[in-house]
Amino acid sequence: MTIRKVLVVDDSSTDLKNLEQIVTAAGYQVITAASGKEAVAKAKSERPDAVMMDVLMGGMNGFQACRTLTNDPETKAIPVILVSSKGEKTDKVWGNEQGARAYITKPYSREQIVNELKALG
Repeated sequence: MTIRKVLVVDDSSTDLKNLEQIVTAAGYQVITAASGKEAVAKAKSERPDAVMMDVLMGGMNGFQACRTLTNDPETKAIPVILVSSKGEKTDKVWGNEQGARAYITKPYSREQIVNELKALG
């Protein structure tokens, strides 16, 4: 699977813009969402090749949105990378159990983001 279109999700406009710039500069088309609920809706309508999502968001958090996406037949093939300030081992294990393919801890480097996307396809 070739990754071309990436859905970037974060409720912080600063973090969202930063991730969007990194992913765009790496040559990917970017769609953005500011909540877990919006991410699930956009994943269904836009059909991204991958999702990079924050964990700590109001309403539906990243863990819940990841679980929703990976359990839905329409979106389960879309790989999810969680990007979070929650860096404990239990957070990473929980993210994996929700279906995330990778877990990046903030603060992250441009290389970490790009390398995880390249690793998917």
